Amino acid sequence: MRWRREEYMDLMTFANGARPMLVELFGPLVGLEAEWLAQGATAGELDLTAFGFDYVPVISCGGNTGLMGGIQPHLIEETAEYVIAVDELGRKTKLCKGRATIALPLAYPVTDMDSWLKIKPWYTFREDRINWDQVMKAKKAQQEGAMVLASMPGGFDLPRQLMGEENACLCYYDDPELMHDILATAGDTALAVLDRISEKLQIDNLAVHEDMAGKSGPLAGPNQVNEYIRPYYRKVWDMLQAKGTRLFSQDSDGNMNAVTDAFLDCGVTIMYPAEPAAGMDIVALRKKYGHRLAFKGGIDKHVLRQDKAAIERELRYKLQPLMQEGGVVFGLDHRIPNGTPLENYRFYVQTAKELLGLPRNGEPGWQRMAF
Repeated sequence: MRWRREEYMDLMTFANGARPMLVELFGPLVGLEAEWLAQGATAGELDLTAFGFDYVPVISCGGNTGLMGGIQPHLIEETAEYVIAVDELGRKTKLCKGRATIALPLAYPVTDMDSWLKIKPWYTFREDRINWDQVMKAKKAQQEGAMVLASMPGGFDLPRQLMGEENACLCYYDDPELMHDILATAGDTALAVLDRISEKLQIDNLAVHEDMAGKSGPLAGPNQVNEYIRPYYRKVWDMLQAKGTRLFSQDSDGNMNAVTDAFLDCGVTIMYPAEPAAGMDIVALRKKYGHRLAFKGGIDKHVLRQDKAAIERELRYKLQPLMQEGGVVFGLDHRIPNGTPLENYRFYVQTAKELLGLPRNGEPGWQRMAF
């Protein structure tokens, strides 16, 4: 069912007793469509619309707060096994054909302050970062019920993209001036862009992508979050919140338990996808944080490849009454994994709807809710 922006924001700020929301955050992994087709899936099941998921339309506010300019991507070498190229960030990458969908960086553009200063203009403010036609388009869509989304580079993710994970982590200790300058530049740019846009348009949701953790925990701890990322987040969030923005969502896979308190202090109001396999338990987190933190996802995708009893156990735990008080968008913790039997997925959706008291045959529809 299509939700209106006000309904979604009320749900995620615990403002009223809105009915529960069941979504598919990301969609299927590459290859699952062929598996389901062989199992007799309908066209509506393949594009997920037949499952009648909830969603809220989302539209960009029209501001570019990240890379602008960059390098013209170009090929270095291609063989039957791999492709080596340079991407727009200036990273040398390698993509193994038939085995991967994401290229692996081999070299990064930033190694020290001098190399950063060469590309710093790609991240500084320019008036053409704002697409005023898109701003007006977003304003019209908002009047029709769509959510207006603004994004900014991740406080960990941006240095990681520029330097690589290991060097970004070492930079906190070896070259703090460089780390501060990267984030100060990105923060000043995001502030200038979104401040101008918010004079003409109500921004509903600030979104940031981090992906800064694995199963064993985050790659930056509370001290690094407080010293480096908090001033960066707060610079933008405090301005937007003062102008009426209600939601600040953060996307990070992995176990974020060690830095959840720190990111709450940064202003984050929503965390997703809350991976159970990495140690993220939305029920335990709700008991700990109450209405201070909302979630999207949280349902273990891996149970879909087990039996129906395992699926029902997971759903009865995650969809218990405590979790239906608002502040949760129920869904899988990432893409539907390959090897998921279509019958199991059908059972998962119908059981979740029954437990949440949602119509069994809802209005057809689906949109990504990963924002």
